[in-house]
Amino acid sequence: MKDHGIIQSMSRKGNSLDNRLMENFFSIMKREMFYGYESQYKNTDELIRAIHQYIYYYNNERIKIKLKGLSPVQYRTQSLTA
Repeated sequence: MKDHGIIQSMSRKGNSLDNRLMENFFSIMKREMFYGYESQYKNTDELIRAIHQYIYYYNNERIKIKLKGLSPVQYRTQSLTA
């Protein structure tokens, strides 16, 4: 990993809250685009493409009640212009 400039990061032992935002995102992503749809992806490339599309959807189109009914990008843009 060091050869590629990647730094390994791990949560403190026994503290699942360290990474709760990403854990929540991955839980939602698996529930919305993977569980029950596994046979839809014929190979790894299709799955990777679907993950990229989902991340775009999640950030730009999927609204969240916690963000006042806006997508994360819309909320961030609105916050920066306020």
